[in-house]
Amino acid sequence: MKRLKYLLEKEFKQFIRNPFLIRILVIMPIAVIALLPQVTQMDSHNINIGIVDKDNTSMSKRLVEKISASSYFILQGKYSEYKYAMEDIESGNIDIILEIPKDFEEDFIMSKTPVINVSANAVNSMKSGLGSSYLVNTINEFAQENLISIQNLISIQNLYNPYLNYKFFMIPALTVMLIIVFCGYLAVFSIIGEKEKGTIEQINVSPVGRLEFVIAKLVPYWVFGLIVITISLLLGYLIYGLFPVGNVFLLYLGAILFIFVMSGIGLFISNFSNTMQQAIFMMFFFTVVFILMSGLFTPVASMPSWAKAITTVIPPKYFINIMRDVYLKGSGFIDGWTNYMALFIFAVVINAVAALSYKKQE
Repeated sequence: MKRLKYLLEKEFKQFIRNPFLIRILVIMPIAVIALLPQVTQMDSHNINIGIVDKDNTSMSKRLVEKISASSYFILQGKYSEYKYAMEDIESGNIDIILEIPKDFEEDFIMSKTPVINVSANAVNSMKSGLGSSYLVNTINEFAQENLISIQNLISIQNLYNPYLNYKFFMIPALTVMLIIVFCGYLAVFSIIGEKEKGTIEQINVSPVGRLEFVIAKLVPYWVFGLIVITISLLLGYLIYGLFPVGNVFLLYLGAILFIFVMSGIGLFISNFSNTMQQAIFMMFFFTVVFILMSGLFTPVASMPSWAKAITTVIPPKYFINIMRDVYLKGSGFIDGWTNYMALFIFAVVINAVAALSYKKQE
């Protein structure tokens, strides 16, 4: 235990004395969480809308005013006929047409369900899809504000993220990426650094045991990985007002398991790499696979069946599920116990293989 204590003290001192690592610890979460959602956001604002109001009553005018006041829409014009609005959508002047039917107000008064027509320019499918959802939610709000029964009026309901704010989707994903980079790449560099400096040979012939060396190398990245996720949670709350709906300790439980997994992968790669360049290429391969196949930015449900089968052995997939379930849905441990169990199994297996693959001359 004394040897482990001295080794841990050495590793933490080396980490703290390295100004580059300290800057990475602080600057990377700030840059990723504060900047990336702003420049890579997939929300659609400034959607040009044209309204065909065939009713021209006080209620239809209030609906038009509510849509005009929304930050998502820019009212480009009101039309008397649908065909005139179609001319503007064909020329690219507007993105969406809202057609308010004749007798709109009267139908509501008589407890009838009016048919509201929404037409979107689907050349830009993402913008048209999000714009239509925003418009649906705006109409729903208008109906509720006017104490109108909206049964069968609008059938779309976006649970947990009503306005499809892409930042709510991005923040958990970016936090997972930070853990991948910090606890994967930096753990690799730490051990490869010992090899390139030649100090690994001194450790190999010292009384330090294999397990002691591995634990001492990885513990700092476990600790600072938790610091990174804490910074990410605080930034998400302070900048975007996003805080986990569920129990925050469940996030930390998932994070601890995932940190063990990524540090184990880093150790495994370092055992089979002799230079920094080799380690970077190997870690880059794993990172690309994790990003593309874990559901970070594209849902696993939309993948073909063979790809879904591969995702079962992609550890980040399970931590992403935990992050989004706890963040947005407020899920408890029972709801996502399979994700925690999968990460636990990965952590045990990967770290055991990595520790056994480290060869030391004792």
